[in-house]
Amino acid sequence: MMVGPDSSDPSAPDQALTPSGEIWHCWNGRSVLITGGLGFIGSTLAIRLYGLGARVTVIDSLIPDYGGNQYNLEGLQEKIRINLSDIRDRFSLEALLHGQEVIFNLAGQTSHLDSMRDPQTDLAINATAQLSLLELCRSVNPGARIVFASTRQLYGRPHYLPVDERHPVDPVDVNGINKLSGEMYHRLYHQVYGLSTCVLRLTNTIGPRMRIRDARQTFLGVWIRQLIRQEPIEVWGGDQLRDFNDVEDVVDAMLLAGGRADLPPGPYNLGSAETISLRQLAELLIELHGSGELIVTPFPEERRKIDIGDYYSCYSRFQQACGWQPSRSLRHTLKRTLAYYQQHGEHYL
Repeated sequence: MMVGPDSSDPSAPDQALTPSGEIWHCWNGRSVLITGGLGFIGSTLAIRLYGLGARVTVIDSLIPDYGGNQYNLEGLQEKIRINLSDIRDRFSLEALLHGQEVIFNLAGQTSHLDSMRDPQTDLAINATAQLSLLELCRSVNPGARIVFASTRQLYGRPHYLPVDERHPVDPVDVNGINKLSGEMYHRLYHQVYGLSTCVLRLTNTIGPRMRIRDARQTFLGVWIRQLIRQEPIEVWGGDQLRDFNDVEDVVDAMLLAGGRADLPPGPYNLGSAETISLRQLAELLIELHGSGELIVTPFPEERRKIDIGDYYSCYSRFQQACGWQPSRSLRHTLKRTLAYYQQHGEHYL
């Protein structure tokens, strides 16, 4: 396990810790659209952008099985424009795209298991709707900067570690295939039509506002729910290595990508220098919570077939291009996340 020291106060307000400079000032007064903006990452991005002076509009369908939650923007409903619509509805989307300077395209279906059970819906959201959005941008707002949230899932089972952008792409589930299609549409529309796009491949993103009702967004959310309910944490396997990014570090990366129109489309991995096994992660979570029980079990057969084993990223390409560096330790992120749900858990359970 490689886990960094805990050097920051989890009670401190969320703020950008990296990098310094004028990049944050460029958002003041800019019109920004966030698809999936009531979700975990989208809402955290919206809050940060509002604090930087941007005029923020968020789109979210609030489909119950996905990550949107009205409480994620509690207190900002009158300050951030919230549009409850589905990115599959091109007529609603077209009206919202007009005049937007930057579009953060985060809407998506994230459950790997759901994508296997209902591949057509996954295709509609993660591929077809992405193509529709790009076609609409080409038609009504070709000058917008577009940042697309892709995923490390499209690499499949790693051939080597850490995984860099030269690694073969070989998804192990429908979700990975459709996210790859969405990503390639963004890159193609840059090459052929000159749209200003950028693709970030996210690793495991964690922090306040993530879904904890089930494992559709992240297994860590389920573990936090189990701790809150004083239930044992169930770990499947346990030896798999992972890296994690604090959601605030991911927001830093998105702001850098969105603010740099000269940055090529990529793709760019995000990731962390800290790696930890799932069993060690569960043990650390229990330690920080102060109580809890750990049960290690074999993988359920349905999950084993799409598990990727060990995974952690090399993020040097994006670091060299933008100066991005994860700034929050895993220990700090877990402490801050636990504190959030101990205070606000009723809105997420």
